[in-house]
Amino acid sequence: MSEPVGFPGDEGQQERRLTVAQVRERADHAEATFYESARFYRLERANPTYASALQRLRAAAANGKPLRVRFLAPNSEVIETVRSDE
Repeated sequence: MSEPVGFPGDEGQQERRLTVAQVRERADHAEATFYESARFYRLERANPTYASALQRLRAAAANGKPLRVRFLAPNSEVIETVRSDE
């Protein structure tokens, strides 16, 4: 299971530790799936960190290392930022 970042019982789970299963580029966004969730997540091309976040997602899909993924809002499917889990 993914683990929330923050305080115990944090309703937000706005940032989660996730392992990338697959990444696909679409016309206006990249779509990511994670082993810990059955949902499809979107990284919008309009996101200022699109290129670096997409690169991190692809690398993590290849090497199997989890990432810290932050979403625009609690329970959102829109990815805001992606960073390494270090």
